Formats: sequence, C-alpha cells, structure tokens
Amino acid sequence: MFMSLIRKRRSIRKFIDKPVEKEKLDLLVEAGLRAPSSRGVNPWHFVVVTDRGMLTRLAQAKVHGSAFLNNASVGIVVCADASKSDVWVEDAAIATIMIQLAAESLDLGSCWIQIRDRMHDDRQTSEMYVGGLLGLPSQLKVESIVAIGYPDERKTPRPKESLLHTQVHAESYATAYR
Repeated sequence: MFMSLIRKRRSIRKFIDKPVEKEKLDLLVEAGLRAPSSRGVNPWHFVVVTDRGMLTRLAQAKVHGSAFLNNASVGIVVCADASKSDVWVEDAAIATIMIQLAAESLDLGSCWIQIRDRMHDDRQTSEMYVGGLLGLPSQLKVESIVAIGYPDERKTPRPKESLLHTQVHAESYATAYR
C-alpha cells in the first residue's frame, strides 16, 4: 500500500475551488504530529491556513515558486523551534513529507513550497515575510509551506525506468547497485 502511494504521488499546483473538509485537515495535522524527530524532541509547529486572504499573501512569499498557493484550499506552514534542536531542518522536512503523503492518501493534491533560504524580495527573506504575516515568535524558523487542495490536474506516475538508478551504489561509490 505504501509503495503504491509513493509511486502515484506527484507535485500538484492546480486545484479546484473546493474546501478541504475539517476531518481531512485533522488527519493532515495528525500526520505532521506523528513525524519522527531526532531524539524525540518534536521541534516542529504547524500553522494551518484556510483564510483566502492569508493564502493570497502567503502566495507572495517568494519571487518564484509560491504563486500557486493562491489557488489552494489550504496552506500548512511548517516551522520548527531552532532553540530546541540543532537538526530542526531535517525534522521539519520529515514532517513536511509526512503531510504530503497523508494528503495523497486522502486523494488531495499537494506541493512543497521551500521557504528557508529563499528571498521574498531583494530586501527581505521569505522566512521573515511569512513569520511577519503569521506573527511567529523569533525562535520559530519556517522550513516550508505545503499547498493542499483537491487536484485540478492529473499527472501520471513516473515510470520506474526513469528513476535515477545510476545514483545508487553498493558497498562503495565505485560499485553500481544492481
């Protein structure tokens, strides 16, 4: 079941105008909260955004690659408390993909919007912009926003033959994995 889920999951950037039900939102949040974290610190925080005005403002978080959030029904902002963990980036990334896989399992489309180390404009980072919009405390760092909604596009799974098997090695880098 898991393999079929990851085989069909694709980044979806077009959504129909239909709200995501509260029950499904609760499951997405649960998936994020169940994400593994280093030493069980659980430094992540999630801001679930369904307000159309806020989604429109968040869609402007980066110069490129965030505008499609404007058409999503939900944006889940994935943050982490950097004062609690030195590996908050990894923990937040794991939580992000857990939310995306849960979305796929619920027949929702999703796409990761990278916020950390991106710029809103030539004066302000995307993280500062998002943090300001959402009133985040200074110790919370923004990793990503997951755009979620009912898909308005269908993408075929990537064929197994297209996977980068040449990037898999056995025992050492010199030996190809077969």
